[in-house]
Amino acid sequence: MKKLALTLIAAALLPLTANAAAIAQLKAFVAGSKTLSANFSQVVTNQGKTDSASGTLEISRPGKFRWNYTKPYEQLIVGDGKRLWVYDKELAQVTTRPLDAALGSSPAAVLAGSNAIEHDYLLREIGRQGNIEWLAASPKKSENSFQAIRMGFTDNNLVAMELTDNFGNLTKLSFSDMKKNPAIAAEHFRFVPPKGADVMSDQ
Repeated sequence: MKKLALTLIAAALLPLTANAAAIAQLKAFVAGSKTLSANFSQVVTNQGKTDSASGTLEISRPGKFRWNYTKPYEQLIVGDGKRLWVYDKELAQVTTRPLDAALGSSPAAVLAGSNAIEHDYLLREIGRQGNIEWLAASPKKSENSFQAIRMGFTDNNLVAMELTDNFGNLTKLSFSDMKKNPAIAAEHFRFVPPKGADVMSDQ
């Protein structure tokens, strides 16, 4: 009888753990993952037109990330802790600027901050859809690149993001094969402009 009671208590507690509110899952996700790696797929919609892309990402908090687009074109975005680098392979063009000025201007930068979401955005729960708990994040400062961000979590893992920028673009990201705290070589977060590439620097 005692064993049965313990089993029933455990069963009753399982949904509470699995269905934890999104903000609590965000806190657990950030606290439990100093480094991250994942695959991502992205769909950007503007005025009825959609563009799709996919690739891989790596993050080392705080402030370091590697966002590598592989389809349909090759583009690399690297945050080395001090500067943001964007390399368009087809155009042989590199743009760079101080990372502080870029934080909050890309999904990678948002995720790479140790507490950037909680510090720079007002968070609120928006409920459960399927097996995903969602939160909405509204920027505290008007100069932020995004009007709104939604983040979806399952079992303390980030599985989706939706971002609306100041130009009306809606970017939907889904993540798969996410690994928490993998060993990532420091070289992955360094960028040296390829020989012959045009480099444009903002400061």
